[in-house]
Amino acid sequence: MDLEDVLRRLASVGPFFTVPCAAEPPGPGFRPLTELYGDRLGAYVGEVGRRLGTGPGRVAASTAQLGIASRLWSLGLGCAALSGRVPDLAPDRVWWRLPDAGSLELWLPGPVDLPAEELAATVLGNLAGLDAGLRARFALSPQVLLGNTASGLVGALRVLIDRIPAAGAVDLAVALLAEDGPLGRTGTFVYEEGLGVAFVRRSCCLYYKAPGGGLCGDCVLRTR
Repeated sequence: MDLEDVLRRLASVGPFFTVPCAAEPPGPGFRPLTELYGDRLGAYVGEVGRRLGTGPGRVAASTAQLGIASRLWSLGLGCAALSGRVPDLAPDRVWWRLPDAGSLELWLPGPVDLPAEELAATVLGNLAGLDAGLRARFALSPQVLLGNTASGLVGALRVLIDRIPAAGAVDLAVALLAEDGPLGRTGTFVYEEGLGVAFVRRSCCLYYKAPGGGLCGDCVLRTR
């Protein structure tokens, strides 16, 4: 099964796991993520803030980053679970658009597959540029951004293990969240076969500051 077939099969898991991968985009307005992480970042966060009702500040910036991280982990972990391979998710290979209604849409033109062991490198490498821009423009702390990244990983894993055989994805997530892993100091992670995953992060994504927002299920403030 080639990567395009894997991605088509993955789409049955849910919307965060869905990405068109045809040669032509599924509509107008798609641009590479490199553009979003550059000059378009302020406008994108502003639109997220408008929809949240928070304005273009730290809450919107954190929410925007968490959404993108969750999408990337969903695609990477899902492909790893189904095939033992992951797509190259470098920001010049992943294209995006934000429709007038609904969440961020992605498109992978000509997806390139990598060994599953490259999952951390390709996702964290993608997010490095986004995080740098958000720290510079919106004064988000590295702890919040890294916590968001871990939260997105655990959220994707939780959906996967409910829908498909996901032993490979579990192994990858456990390694990433281990004490010596790249996300090892972001929270407390527990996985038990048959029961699922539990995660309590050591930072807050700030969503509780949005109008009508509350504490997320993994929020550190729940335990304080």
